[in-house]
Amino acid sequence: MALTLEAPPADVTNRTRRRVFKPAGWLFILPFLIVFVAFLLAPLLYAGYLSLYTKGLATGTTFAGFDNYTRAFGDPSFRKGLWFVLKFSVVVIPLQIVVALVAALVLDEVTGRLARFSRLVIFLPYAIPVVLGALMWGFLYSPSFGPIEQIAGAFDVRAPFLLSQGNIFYGLLNVVTWQWSGYYMIIIYAALRSIDSSIYEAARIDGANSRQIAVRIKVPMVSSALVLILIFSLIGTLQFFTEPQILGPIANGSVTPDFTPNIYAYYMAFRYAQFNYASAISFSLGFVVFLVVAVFTFATRKRGGLFS
Repeated sequence: MALTLEAPPADVTNRTRRRVFKPAGWLFILPFLIVFVAFLLAPLLYAGYLSLYTKGLATGTTFAGFDNYTRAFGDPSFRKGLWFVLKFSVVVIPLQIVVALVAALVLDEVTGRLARFSRLVIFLPYAIPVVLGALMWGFLYSPSFGPIEQIAGAFDVRAPFLLSQGNIFYGLLNVVTWQWSGYYMIIIYAALRSIDSSIYEAARIDGANSRQIAVRIKVPMVSSALVLILIFSLIGTLQFFTEPQILGPIANGSVTPDFTPNIYAYYMAFRYAQFNYASAISFSLGFVVFLVVAVFTFATRKRGGLFS
């Protein structure tokens, strides 16, 4: 006997269509839309408008098209800051992921109150505002009254100043890793907890030990979470601003106006009043961020994940 599917009655279809197009749902997202438009979309559109113009004392405001963008990509200061954040990303992102992944794998094996306390302690740096965290590390790094210098002085040695010209890369590396690894650990840990425990039991029956289960089962099965973390890290690191800006006053000139693209845009806008060029720098950086993330996303999707 053939099975036939009957179309739903017309009145049911009409009622469904009417429910979809009812405007009541928009009232629930209206507060978010107001904030989104007022504090993100409108400033973004205005900055894009500014980036297409130039302003001079003699010439006034004139349309420049993409001249500001051409100037930005040809600017040695912009390229210097961009090169720094790219180098910083290559080092800090794998370091953060390794720390977060190892912590999540260890906590996944620990049970009881110790596990809950450990998760809280590891996540706590992310809960501290970035400005306060940077100020705290500035105190720790201080060569005058910081505890690192005092501990080294107790052994009659001189501690390296981690915000000097040659060491600031590593000093900021430590700050950013401390700040974000706990957040990434929570993401990986949540992905681990969603894995069916019967998979582990089957692996143990086949003779796999804890290390083999972690490397060959757990890590591949949380690869989607690792890709998400990589994207978050790329976006955040390429827009590096807060930590070097806060630590700049005690860095003895190591944080220059062109230290990162965002700092360079900040100086152009609020120190030299070149708002049009600063807007072009910001959008140029946004284009680079979009391009890097798009290439990485395409590469991981093409391969089917990080561990395929």
